[in-house]
Amino acid sequence: MTAAPNPASATGRAKSLRPRARLAVAAGRFVAWASRVVQFGTGSVIGGRVSLLIDRNLLSELTASRDVVIVSATNGKTTTTKLLSSALGTSRPIVSNWLGANMTPGIVAALASANATDTAVLEVDERWVDSVLRATNANTVVLLNLSRDQLDRTQEVRKLAEQWRIALETTPPRTVVANADDPLVTWAALAAPNVVWVGTGQEWTADAAGCPACSGRIDFTDAGWACTACALRRPSVDVTLANGAIAINGRTMSGELALPGRVNRVNAAFALAAASAMGTDLDQAFDGLDDVREIAGRYRVAQFCDTRIRLLLAKNPAGWHEALELLEGPSTPLIIAINARIADGHDPSWLWDVAYERMGQRFVVAIGERRHDLAVRFRYGNINHIVADDLESAIKLVRQSPAYDPTMPIDVASNYTAFQDHLERVGGVL
Repeated sequence: MTAAPNPASATGRAKSLRPRARLAVAAGRFVAWASRVVQFGTGSVIGGRVSLLIDRNLLSELTASRDVVIVSATNGKTTTTKLLSSALGTSRPIVSNWLGANMTPGIVAALASANATDTAVLEVDERWVDSVLRATNANTVVLLNLSRDQLDRTQEVRKLAEQWRIALETTPPRTVVANADDPLVTWAALAAPNVVWVGTGQEWTADAAGCPACSGRIDFTDAGWACTACALRRPSVDVTLANGAIAINGRTMSGELALPGRVNRVNAAFALAAASAMGTDLDQAFDGLDDVREIAGRYRVAQFCDTRIRLLLAKNPAGWHEALELLEGPSTPLIIAINARIADGHDPSWLWDVAYERMGQRFVVAIGERRHDLAVRFRYGNINHIVADDLESAIKLVRQSPAYDPTMPIDVASNYTAFQDHLERVGGVL
């Protein structure tokens, strides 16, 4: 059985807190422990909620003595948070919520278990940037992108950009590291006094066709982007990614990363830019990036049903655009899983915006709760596919395919809740 938390240990780490805050931390830790004992999830979020019920200002108190960096985006925030934590961790102690509990309760739970002076690298849901920034007075904010996600419950992306802009105006951080290739992020970040602009050649532009400043049309060219009706345009960049090399502070950082694909070089560029802005040596930071081999199960290779599988996450059109780079090369079969639960958004119409045709003639097995919606999309795209009821059945069908190569893991690409289901079932790393 899991050992009960020691309240004295909890208050020892937080001895500078007010009595009410110490009580909130201890209560949250106890509830989280109890939740794990009865196998009601990991306990971190419910523990944070209990702590905040006792002291609603706990986040401010837990961050009063530490340097804080916020990482937010629709895509890439978990990976960038983990990469930045690893880069900064080469020179200082770090606390982070990079496993994905990215609203205030999860953030509080992560901070409550750490020393009061550890640097906090916080992944923050894009809708919570304003409140977390106000509570923490973060010195550094990293903004990667804004795109459609959870269509039935998330605000229109230009509204989110407006919220970010107001937050940066009213609680300006010392440094904002921002995506110069996303007009929505650029317009929001222009409200900050000091911006490090990162240019990585963002390919997905469908969610930024309208100007957030004047509602005009954004014109995208190979040289950049500009509004056709106002002065908003791509700023000059400070950090670039070209041919796999990251140019930063007059230096070129190159070399293989453990994480695959161009998208992770992009995330690494943002992590390096933030680490440099926070005073970390670039060579140390870059070496730290290579220590990251998977992100909360993403890219994990595991044994399941006597077969090696590789887990990939892609939860919206922008994410699929990047994931398809990893799926369009080989000719081996693969499995794609789509659910439409609360955490995914109940509306799967975004499937029609994904260029699944890039997979060529790979044999695909569609699974998940919305597998039939996915199959319709595949049919209209002339994609060779079949539908299966579950992961086990899909693996059996793949293994029966003439194109199956037992020397290579089967790719299983899933959206959020389907990915979590598969991760829970497959377990450990090979």
